[in-house]
Amino acid sequence: MLDSHRIKEHPILEIKEKKSVPFYWNDQKLYAQEDEMISSALFAHGIHIFGHHVKDSSPQGIFCANGQCAQCTVIANGIPVKSCMTPVAVNMIVRSCEGLPELPGIDESPTFNRIEEYETDVLIIGGGPSGLSAAIELSKYEVPLILVDDKSELGGKLVLQTHKFFGSIKDCYASTRGIDIATILSDKLLKYDTATVWSNSTALYVFSDKKVGILKGDTYIIIKPKILLNATGAREKMLVFPGNTLPGVYGAGAFQTLVNRDLIIPSERIFIIGGGNVGLIAGYHALQAGIYVVGLAEALSECGGYKVHKDKLQRLGVPIYTSHTILSANGKDQVESITIVEVDENFKPISGTEETIPCDTILIAVGLNPIDEFHKEAEEAGMKVFSTGDAEEIAEASSAMFNGKITGIKVAKALNKSSKKIPEEWSKKALVLKSPPKRTLPYKLPEANEGVFPVFHCVQEIPCNPCTSVCPLDLIKISGESLLGLPSFEGECTGCMKCLTVCPALAITLVDYRKDSHFPTVSIPYEIGNHPVESGQLIHVVGIEGELLGELSVINVRNTKSKTQIIQVKAPSHIAKKIAGLRIQSLTVSNSLDSPLLDTIDDKVIVCRCERVTAGEIRKWIRRGVTDMNQLKQLTRAGMGACGGKTCESLILRMYKEEGYSLQDITFNTRRPLYVEVPLEILSLMKEK
Repeated sequence: MLDSHRIKEHPILEIKEKKSVPFYWNDQKLYAQEDEMISSALFAHGIHIFGHHVKDSSPQGIFCANGQCAQCTVIANGIPVKSCMTPVAVNMIVRSCEGLPELPGIDESPTFNRIEEYETDVLIIGGGPSGLSAAIELSKYEVPLILVDDKSELGGKLVLQTHKFFGSIKDCYASTRGIDIATILSDKLLKYDTATVWSNSTALYVFSDKKVGILKGDTYIIIKPKILLNATGAREKMLVFPGNTLPGVYGAGAFQTLVNRDLIIPSERIFIIGGGNVGLIAGYHALQAGIYVVGLAEALSECGGYKVHKDKLQRLGVPIYTSHTILSANGKDQVESITIVEVDENFKPISGTEETIPCDTILIAVGLNPIDEFHKEAEEAGMKVFSTGDAEEIAEASSAMFNGKITGIKVAKALNKSSKKIPEEWSKKALVLKSPPKRTLPYKLPEANEGVFPVFHCVQEIPCNPCTSVCPLDLIKISGESLLGLPSFEGECTGCMKCLTVCPALAITLVDYRKDSHFPTVSIPYEIGNHPVESGQLIHVVGIEGELLGELSVINVRNTKSKTQIIQVKAPSHIAKKIAGLRIQSLTVSNSLDSPLLDTIDDKVIVCRCERVTAGEIRKWIRRGVTDMNQLKQLTRAGMGACGGKTCESLILRMYKEEGYSLQDITFNTRRPLYVEVPLEILSLMKEK
């Protein structure tokens, strides 16, 4: 079987040739790339079903791709492992999970290892944008620290981001791609001798004696820090609907991991649920990988993410269904289609508005929950603990970096290593960077019909200033004093196009009347190299929200160092300033099926994926007055599975709320070690030397 589901070329990412590694999947010899995770190697061969659940034989596949759940478990060399966190080894024998695996026997009584213990001033859990920024700031004060991260590469979700960042160029690398920011921050930190970095290392628990258990590779270690800094980020929320556990339903973060980290084509046609920035950006990344995005549904009347992200998708040909939600994922062994429905102002489905659209993947992007377990455990143990980034408050990565820097200074002050007062303007800027989108103002086009000038197709107040920073003549200004103002241009432009290539939203075009006042040249930024555009080609040009303006011939294509192409067309004067982009995807990709709608039976929807516990089973006990989630676990097994309730707990709490309970009425699950599964031999058995 050929690994034909790999990305061969990408407009942003460099495709490197890697060594092939043989392995076996259910006795079939396949090939992976060196250091590749098992799940990605299987996806590269078009294998999406990794086993069947022991309870009801339901198909199991990838879900989080981040080690948070256990949906992707396989048997590797006789041991159950998470395929998304386990690299392929030469001639590894991998089998699907069918029923309960036989456990290997033990020839001798277990003996206990001596556990290594370390002390440090600061332990940082998480090497994403906030953890790295805090570590860099602490290192400036020569604070000894250990940073642990469960991935092989530092940067957290930055390593999945191929788009340019918003915010401030000075404060958080605005206009730089996330993948490049990860490298910048990692390189900065590794220059400091006082910083120790442990990759492929997972924090397991914060114990009552103020020590933290760490799984470093395959070795268990104890760290006793003076201060714990939680920078673990967030995990994705899930929805309950019929078919929600079918292979092909997974989080947007899992999709970005497969596409942008592992360069896998996991889908042909995706549908996205959720119009926040995560869902909107995932759609853009899919298009860059050559995957059709057949639609995006948002239950609110407007997308909650940046309007420029939404507009960019619509311009490229992606239908956006606001006031819509998912009714069901349809298919036998994996997703074959999605049924969506319009909702009223109370988010109730409107009968007769159902629409079924063929797709093979449904991405859930309905928000994030902070990973705050370690912070709570540290507080219970009486430790000094700080949180930063999404672990403290969900916001954009630009905000996480800036707040990580501030938190680093706070930790240094708590250790008496710094007396620096955090400037008042930093706190103000931090609030701006994490602020949600503000006002959407009227769309105004320039009145000029001569010379050359930029046209700004952004109308929503968001924190962003790259265009003002890059103009060599300082002719682009932001209204007001805040990063949240809209840009405007005044003066005599030279047509350098720097503002086009630096704009994170690709929301600036250049109109040049100098050679022809009736058919000016319009320059359009473009980054979807899997849909190549060449001189002489006819393209569909569109307005700010994707409305078709006409079909024009390309007169020139310019490549830039930023990997943003400039597509130039000659346009009739009456539409030239309205052109905001080009459509690459035909709207027919979202044509509906005439198939009958599946009935929605709420009580049969799976809430606990690990133990296959339905909403009906849980609701029965809630209505009988069970308010202790520990008791609910004993009665139903909900939360007793391998993921430890990371996915189902928030869904169960939502069910309590629907039944009229408040959080104060609920006794939460008791947290017990361990955060993730650990082979017993690592904790207890003497290993062979």
